[in-house]
Amino acid sequence: MRGSFAPAGTLGLGVLSLSWAALLIRFTASPSLAVAAGRMALSALVLTPVVVAARPPLSRSGARLAALAGSFLALHFALWTESLRLTTVASSVALVTTNPIFVGLLSWAVLGERPSRALWEGILLSVAGGLLIGWGDFALGGSALLGDMLALLGAVAASAYLLLGRRARQEGALLPYVALAYGVAALLLLAAAGGGGALPPLPGDWLWIGLLAAGPQLLGHTSVNWALRRFPASAVAVAILGEPVGATLWAYLLFREVPSPLQGAGVALVLLGIVRALRGVRL
Repeated sequence: MRGSFAPAGTLGLGVLSLSWAALLIRFTASPSLAVAAGRMALSALVLTPVVVAARPPLSRSGARLAALAGSFLALHFALWTESLRLTTVASSVALVTTNPIFVGLLSWAVLGERPSRALWEGILLSVAGGLLIGWGDFALGGSALLGDMLALLGAVAASAYLLLGRRARQEGALLPYVALAYGVAALLLLAAAGGGGALPPLPGDWLWIGLLAAGPQLLGHTSVNWALRRFPASAVAVAILGEPVGATLWAYLLFREVPSPLQGAGVALVLLGIVRALRGVRL
């Protein structure tokens, strides 16, 4: 029992940490690229000594996969952070976490990991719940619709990041992998933000950016990457769907974004789907 609980518990802690990301971003006033770049730069700075002293280091193949994963992570953050400026927390997070659909299909095609029936049922339940959580904005036009589209594209980028991470985690240790992936993401985001004149972030935003780096990034994303060696990528993607549940709760408590009855039903479906999916995974 203890051996089975540890991976699930670590993944759950990571998802809980991730659920704070949208709220912390909403507290900032800097351009979205500046926030994403600052978050990744601080995370990479903390982990840089790990790359220098890594024993054993990543293999050449593992390093290539980590660099590619970091590129997709940068794209994911650039798209999603901007979406949070344009639409509600619930809609943005619900759409960006639809990646189990893409991960489930691509895991089968690329990694040869055929999802079980229980996992597919969990994917369908959780994605349906995520869509219900964000339904309020889906029919809107203007900036809300653009924000929803950016969040959906962010989901595609996140799917590639998870799949590459699943493959790379077979090549070497956790910390050298995340250090290189986060470092590449930081460099790309810094270049994009600098080129767009978005740097530096506003002085008052550094507290929130630091919390983003410490919680959702170093604790949240690193826990997810740890779990990728123990769970199929599609199962990890389903578990991440717990993020909109937490984000919706925090948005209600802090911003008074009151969930509708439909969103409440969505939360229930997401939780049910996570339980169903993870019960179908053998550790």
